[in-house]
Amino acid sequence: MDEVCERGLVIHFKPCPQTISKLISRRGVQEPESVADRPIIACLSRLPLLGSGVVGTDIYGGIEFRHPGVDTDYYDGEPWVPAMDLWPLYDETDYAAFGCLFGVRNYAGFRPLAPDRGLPVDLSSGMRSQLGTLVATGDLDGASWVSWAELASLDLATAPDPFIGRLSWHTKSLPSVRHRQFVSDPWPAEALSVVGVPPEGVHGATGRVEWTTGEVECAYEPLTVGTVLGPETHWPHVFAVMKALAGRFGDDSVRLVVAFD
Repeated sequence: MDEVCERGLVIHFKPCPQTISKLISRRGVQEPESVADRPIIACLSRLPLLGSGVVGTDIYGGIEFRHPGVDTDYYDGEPWVPAMDLWPLYDETDYAAFGCLFGVRNYAGFRPLAPDRGLPVDLSSGMRSQLGTLVATGDLDGASWVSWAELASLDLATAPDPFIGRLSWHTKSLPSVRHRQFVSDPWPAEALSVVGVPPEGVHGATGRVEWTTGEVECAYEPLTVGTVLGPETHWPHVFAVMKALAGRFGDDSVRLVVAFD
């Protein structure tokens, strides 16, 4: 629903849920058919300056597993089999997570886990039909993949530099429009002018902290791998499916394949 630009703010209007399936199923279509379906973000490098709207970046793809019959006499199918599309497990736009995992829109400065790997050479035909043409024509980019073994070994305490956390806020009168900003230590004055004085101990918080300043509802969370991929996000749904498949097929035999618009 909302995202950030480097050292700046973003207002992000969420597209309708059908946008993802529409873009994937109608190969060759670069944008949704209607303006109402298009995610619009207004990037603000300074709080008082309102920038013009630009099209945001979303993630597409799905989960595959390696068939256990590969290299046996009884199986003559493809090595990798599509298990589930990324949507509806994941339906968010969060550049901090995209940057952390794949180096896409990495304004937070994470060391990405699996950047720019491209589509796997042994990609399943089902997944290739969704992503292959769009990646080849440049309608989708940032293609990559990551195994469950790699995801399971992530250090959740890892943080980027120089940012220590992420502020978010919205007004009570317009809760659908949210703002986010990465913050270093000390917090920038322009952010404090909006969110006010935070609760005592917020700088040492290990989880999300919420407070209200007048008509503005505010929140702060430390910026770590664990927070951008954690329980407040949709990623646990993706990881639960991958973990379940890995329990049967093995950690290195389950992978997430993605691309971005």
